[in-house]
Amino acid sequence: MLGFRVHDRVFSCVFIYLLVSSFCNAASGNHAKLHAVGGIVDYSSVTGKQQKIAMEMAIVDYHAQVRQLHPRVVLHVMDSRKDPLRAASLAKKLIKKENVSVIIGLDRYDEAVIVAQLGNTSQVPVLSLASDVPFSAPSLWPFLVNMARSQRAQMKAVAAIVQSWQWRKVTVIYEDTPSSVNGIFPDLIEALQEVNADIDYYLPLQAFPLYSIQEKLRDLQRRQSRVFIVHTSSSLAINIFLEAKRLKMMKKEFVWITTDSISNFIDSFNSSTISAMQGVLGVKGFSAFYVQKRYKDFSMRFKAKFRSEHPTQKYMQPGTFALNAYDALYTAVLAIEGKQNPKSLAHNLINHTSVDGEKLLARILQSKFMGLSGEVNFKGGTLAPSKIFQIVNVIGKSYLRLGYWSEGLGFSMNINNGTKYSKSMKILGQVNWPGRSSTTPKGWAIATSSNRLRIGVPGRNTFKEFVNVTYAHPGKPIVGGWSIDVFKAVVQNLPYNLLYDFFPYNGTYDALVQEISLSTFDAVVGDTNIVANRCAYAEFSQPYSDSGLQLLVYSKSKTSAARAWLFMKPFTTCTWISTALVNLYSGFVVWFIERQTNRDFEGSWFKQCGTIIWLAFTTLFTSLQGDKLHSNLSRMAAVIWLFVALAITSSYTASLTSFLTYQNFDPPVTTVETLIRTGAKVGCNGNSFVVKYLQHVLDFDPQNIVRIYKEDDYPEALRSGQIAAAFLEVPYIKLLLAKNCKGFKTGESYKVGGFGFSGTLRKLEKTMLDSNKCSESDDKDDYSLGLDSFWGLFAITGGASTIAFLFYFFPCRIPKWSGFSSRVFSETEPKHETHNLPGRFASSQHDPDQDERVLFDAEMKNQ
Repeated sequence: MLGFRVHDRVFSCVFIYLLVSSFCNAASGNHAKLHAVGGIVDYSSVTGKQQKIAMEMAIVDYHAQVRQLHPRVVLHVMDSRKDPLRAASLAKKLIKKENVSVIIGLDRYDEAVIVAQLGNTSQVPVLSLASDVPFSAPSLWPFLVNMARSQRAQMKAVAAIVQSWQWRKVTVIYEDTPSSVNGIFPDLIEALQEVNADIDYYLPLQAFPLYSIQEKLRDLQRRQSRVFIVHTSSSLAINIFLEAKRLKMMKKEFVWITTDSISNFIDSFNSSTISAMQGVLGVKGFSAFYVQKRYKDFSMRFKAKFRSEHPTQKYMQPGTFALNAYDALYTAVLAIEGKQNPKSLAHNLINHTSVDGEKLLARILQSKFMGLSGEVNFKGGTLAPSKIFQIVNVIGKSYLRLGYWSEGLGFSMNINNGTKYSKSMKILGQVNWPGRSSTTPKGWAIATSSNRLRIGVPGRNTFKEFVNVTYAHPGKPIVGGWSIDVFKAVVQNLPYNLLYDFFPYNGTYDALVQEISLSTFDAVVGDTNIVANRCAYAEFSQPYSDSGLQLLVYSKSKTSAARAWLFMKPFTTCTWISTALVNLYSGFVVWFIERQTNRDFEGSWFKQCGTIIWLAFTTLFTSLQGDKLHSNLSRMAAVIWLFVALAITSSYTASLTSFLTYQNFDPPVTTVETLIRTGAKVGCNGNSFVVKYLQHVLDFDPQNIVRIYKEDDYPEALRSGQIAAAFLEVPYIKLLLAKNCKGFKTGESYKVGGFGFSGTLRKLEKTMLDSNKCSESDDKDDYSLGLDSFWGLFAITGGASTIAFLFYFFPCRIPKWSGFSSRVFSETEPKHETHNLPGRFASSQHDPDQDERVLFDAEMKNQ
């Protein structure tokens, strides 16, 4: 304490000496030019008090650096009392009476705007310390310069840390001041949303009283979120962490992240504070490393002066507001002196004449030096934000620099050329978490005072496999099923604990969803389809099963009587008749040619008719022996006939196999158009939206819609013919087919989400398809082979038989044919003479062997 008192006396003596020297200099007629700087702050706030002291210290440091006994710049600070109109009045007074060159302060946006208007009129630069001044402000008020840095990049760095460890809920602890609230929240909320994280709770704090901090931290301890982002002044942060340690909130499963308003000043904290902050992650300004020594000296002097002027208040660490005020005044002094940096102030100590406002503004915007708050460099009338931040981890007696975060690049171990960057903080290595834990905290814990969610479930579900409600005791439902299992699996993977209770609801699905909008339920879990009209009452999750509506039909097995005649199905009736006629005709031609020379064709007319029929049809199934035919004409007709018979029998065998394998069931009706045209009955879930969908979208007659409420009723209704088809959601179709696979078949499917419910999409699609629909002929023979498949073969064999018949018949009637006819005739007749044959077939030549055969046959008959 003695050291502080001695220091206070030295500081006071220097300050009084400068004031007296200034007065004496003016009284002695020294006409050195003085430059006035105005300050407008709120004395009633801690921020305003810090800003006033910081600006006064900047004036003292300036005169000490230029080593002048006579003041070159004087400071006039006034109290705005949080009143924008008073701030405007004070600014006008400073400009008119005090002839100030620059006005500094105004940490409220409403004050800064109204004073900036006066600055434009009087061409006096206004250096605002408000952190919520928009980027577009300099374009509206050219003489307004924002000395508060944008927090956008830093909030992205904080969000990147949250994303790296997959935390989804955070709590923000902030100092209850307008600049703190308006300065970070828009950027922090946006940054967290980009990484799919949300702010679970906001905790505003003030430096005093201490019991308020304790009480609010206890409330925070009872909540679920365990990830805390702290954005306060360094002095308030000290009290927060000391109290958090007492409440055992610096142990495992807790996460503490500090912004640069705290992290930049960790080196200045005492050992007890450092001990309380073990495991804290900090985002630290990149330039803070270069100003630590200057800050330590400034902090010591600041605390001494603050205590001397405000002895009733707790000792205060200089915050970001004080540092910005200090750098703002130094920026104004450098511009007035026409210097580029503070080191050049000691040179060229001449009395500068005053400059106009535009030139002074240009000098301010050209400033570039390292201040206490970081690098002072303006872009577009605003202090350029930091792009690079250090990531530090408090451990031991100080902190460990883990690495860096760069905007647009991510995390890295260093910032040299060729550095490897990553979007995940895990690239920086092991983090020491609170409680000296090396295990990454989950970021949440079971809350002790959270309200349990009311989850509505379908109480009368048709398909129990999805949601099944039973009662072991009255009033205590047991809820199970696949949809419930999916919900529980999702809850287990949440990064926080979700407390809930199931409440069965016995109404329709539409009514169940509407109960959410009536606050009866917080959510609904079950086999609830996503359709357009329900979106007006609730938000739906991502579908976890196939969506849509599908047609289910039953294929009836053919009766034994129908199967008995299945062998006739391969050919159409016309094909059967044509095959018979062609075979009879071909057999007749072969018989006619061979009847005089082939003994197999002899006998009575009745026998020969049987031979013709036998010859016609056995050719289809057995090969005709060519060596038994004596005429080349009959052989020619028989060869072609055999080829056609082979093609017909092969086609018949293949077609019959297909019918026996695939055509065992009657073809079911699988189109909506057929069902509507025939007036068939269709079934659906009576509690679902499908009833309205069938009526208003698919245009079914309401009288043809059968409402079914039990799962087992669907197969029975389809088998019995009570309904011709069933319309069910795709998951239900899969379940029914898993249980009843034999005989059931799926048909068309329909999308029911979005415009599908109103029918607009389906009607537009139907219009498009109908305008391009080709005509389709009805195939009444169920894939039986028709005459069009064989008429070419029939024409070939018929033509060949006819040609053979003509070549055989006409040469006898026209004996004058000597060329080709004689050759054919000689080939068809036997070379030996047969006296027993009548007419033209008798030969003039005598064959002894034939006579012997005739005598032998006669003797055999007599015996």
